[in-house]
Amino acid sequence: MRMLSPFHIAFPVRDLAAARHFYGDVLGCPEGRSSDSWIDFDLYGHQIVAHLKPAGEDTTHHNPVDGHDVPVPHFGVVLEMADWEALAERLKAAGTRFVIEPYVRFKGQVGEQATMFFLDPSGNALEFKAFADRGQLFAK
Repeated sequence: MRMLSPFHIAFPVRDLAAARHFYGDVLGCPEGRSSDSWIDFDLYGHQIVAHLKPAGEDTTHHNPVDGHDVPVPHFGVVLEMADWEALAERLKAAGTRFVIEPYVRFKGQVGEQATMFFLDPSGNALEFKAFADRGQLFAK
């Protein structure tokens, strides 16, 4: 398996203080560089950047997957199962409202995975998932 390179994503937030609390305190992402209009966070080794953007029209769309309405766009990280379970407990303890509660999707099928969806304070959708067999990540 090849070594993965960190990805970078920039996304809009309505409130930098709320983003700093959610990504830093709730998700546990170390903070990197910042300014009065953006903040870098380390999300499991990946660089995500919250950019201040005034509130606007909600552009979230949903697609059906395994009986759930999955919000699009969304982003997240594929974790090891123990890390996914720990994050799910951390989010529950923080009182996070889930868009899709933590569960195992495609149970007993190709691509079986643990997944959960939730929103940050600005309404950005995040999905974190894990595979008992990481070889199923791109399985057809």
